[in-house]
Amino acid sequence: MANWFITGVSSGLGRSLAVAAIEAGHTVVGTVRSESALVDFAGLHPERALGMQLDVTDAAAVGRVVAEAERLTGGLDVVVNNAGHGYTGAIEETPIADAKAMFDVNVWGAVAVIQAALPYLRARKAGHIVNIGSVSGLACWNGIGLYSASKFALDCISRTLAQEVGPLGIKVTTVAPGGMRTEFAATRLPGAEPTIADYEETGHFARKSLLEGKGTEPSDPDLAARAILKALAEPEPPLLLLLGKDALKYYKLDAELLHDQADRWQDLTLSVAAEPVTAH
Repeated sequence: MANWFITGVSSGLGRSLAVAAIEAGHTVVGTVRSESALVDFAGLHPERALGMQLDVTDAAAVGRVVAEAERLTGGLDVVVNNAGHGYTGAIEETPIADAKAMFDVNVWGAVAVIQAALPYLRARKAGHIVNIGSVSGLACWNGIGLYSASKFALDCISRTLAQEVGPLGIKVTTVAPGGMRTEFAATRLPGAEPTIADYEETGHFARKSLLEGKGTEPSDPDLAARAILKALAEPEPPLLLLLGKDALKYYKLDAELLHDQADRWQDLTLSVAAEPVTAH
């Protein structure tokens, strides 16, 4: 059985993943933001649900909590960056301060956890880092661009990290879910205020779509959690795990669009080649 560290286990996919791991016999150190959530999480299992309060934007606190998780478990095997914030709104509408606050959680919080965990994983030449991204971090759609940018960044960090730590025996996976029946859109999503009327049909599309689709999302978070456990148990786990029929659809559409653009402009792309350097 493995020792897991999962950020953001009070609700959503993080909660489902923690429950699935515990039910599979693993020990889970789960982080939450409030005292009440801490008590709730500890109630999942008397010995294998170890809750800790953490704000992932506090890098010093991240270091202390990861060190304590190492001490309590005897060594972490799976480190999951799940904590994250959503945000909707056109790019022009979004205050820079709001975008920075979101990146502090979705990107820099994840990086802080990775940096805190890697010395222990490197020492053991083993372990698995899992970053919970989004299909929105692979395929763009209007009205959620800066949230998507944070998940694009996390995916790039994951793939680069895999190249850096793979030779050291450490695995990396990005999980990219589509819409799931969680509380992500239970109320009005955090978003830009005031709004600009010109973006009613474009930059506000994501907000309307997410709120109107609440409760009818195509994927079940509990099934998604089980799929993650199954993928991580494979001898060669995926670098990217898409979850949900919508995730697969939009990822393929975006990949096709980029591939078509590359083909269309190939001649111009190759026209900038410099003359070969002649050896003297």
